[in-house]
Amino acid sequence: MTYSETLNYLYEQLPMFQRVGAAGIKKGLGNTLVLAEALGNPERRFRSVHVAGTNGKGSSSHLLAAVLQAAGYKVGLYTSPHLREFTERIRVNGQELEPEYLVEWVAKWRPLFEQVQPSFFEMCVALAFAYFAEQRVDIAIIEVGLGGRLDSTNIITPLVSLITNISFDHQALLGNTLPEIAAEKAGIIKQGVPVVVSQTQPEVAAVFEREAAAKLAHLVVADQIYQATFAGEPAPETGLRPLHVTQHGRPYLPNAELGLPGDYQQYNVPGVLATLDELRALGFRITEAAVRTGLRQVTQLTGLRGRWSIIGQRPLVVCDTGHNPAGLRMVMAQLQRVPHRTLHLVIGTVNDKDVAGMLALLPPKATYYFCAASIPRALLAAELRQQAAALGLQGETYESVREAVGAARRAAEPDDVVFIGGSTFVVAEVEELYAA
Repeated sequence: MTYSETLNYLYEQLPMFQRVGAAGIKKGLGNTLVLAEALGNPERRFRSVHVAGTNGKGSSSHLLAAVLQAAGYKVGLYTSPHLREFTERIRVNGQELEPEYLVEWVAKWRPLFEQVQPSFFEMCVALAFAYFAEQRVDIAIIEVGLGGRLDSTNIITPLVSLITNISFDHQALLGNTLPEIAAEKAGIIKQGVPVVVSQTQPEVAAVFEREAAAKLAHLVVADQIYQATFAGEPAPETGLRPLHVTQHGRPYLPNAELGLPGDYQQYNVPGVLATLDELRALGFRITEAAVRTGLRQVTQLTGLRGRWSIIGQRPLVVCDTGHNPAGLRMVMAQLQRVPHRTLHLVIGTVNDKDVAGMLALLPPKATYYFCAASIPRALLAAELRQQAAALGLQGETYESVREAVGAARRAAEPDDVVFIGGSTFVVAEVEELYAA
């Protein structure tokens, strides 16, 4: 098969949560363990950090990878979903998986897939682990796909586990209360393996304390050690944002800069720094210079896109993948703070989200461009517009994300702001994001 034929085979034959929702989930680790055993248990042949959480796990994973690369290590990075290209999910030192490798690997193991019938995600995890083992990475940063306890990535025994943030998302699969959701995330805590929790959240603290104690795992609550606050707005020329970091209240990394300018990154940085401390305790050499470089050059080193990505000036055009209430609330607060005359919001979502909850967070004083990404899970633009109108949000519908973005950019004056988001899959279809 060619590369495109291989992708079509994977998308058509293996149920994929990102495209079809809950039907693409196979709960439990059974299939992944069968695949791993057939592949010679590659997950045992590289060291790793495991990253879970509702919001921030992708950014934190990329920040960790960037710092470790800057420190001179060969770093694997597994994240999901991809934005534009499947190969984005699996990187070594920022370089995406080679399409040729995917074609050959799927051809080799296709009989195994047809016997085991894994989900798309189970196949991806097996592929990533096999690739990292073959590449002999020094360490791999492995982002959980969904939840933690039953996630396919949870067959690894990492050096450190990191849990970023607990908020409401995927309740139908993970639970309807924050402690229930936290218990699923806490499922990545392993016997004797240190665990870092990025944020102090009183509603769920006991869940992590209990699980860590049961597993004899050293628990670190990162924001009780490190505090990170932005010391200004992003520089217009570079997008870098000045960052003030303290350790136990004393200055740490003075005059740092972060290449991810979204307000919410302040909550991710403490968890990243505390995780690096745990790796240092295990013998990793990570200098202050490497930390500074990784924080500043995270997008260049890892290829991360879609986290408060600025893709245009005059008018300012911003993309962000925040898509649940906690994430979207922070994005909207930052958006309102940006000087502007009129806000133009290109918005789409998927049909299994709390759409009413999302819409309630959007500003009424804005012009809306409703659209749907080209995936089966996408909520129809007309239905989104109807629900938005009931809350006083006014705008037009468009046939595609591309048309909606084009209309917004044409309508916007130089001192306006255009925002594109509501769903990872909407941001994924913004062509300019890949030229930025």
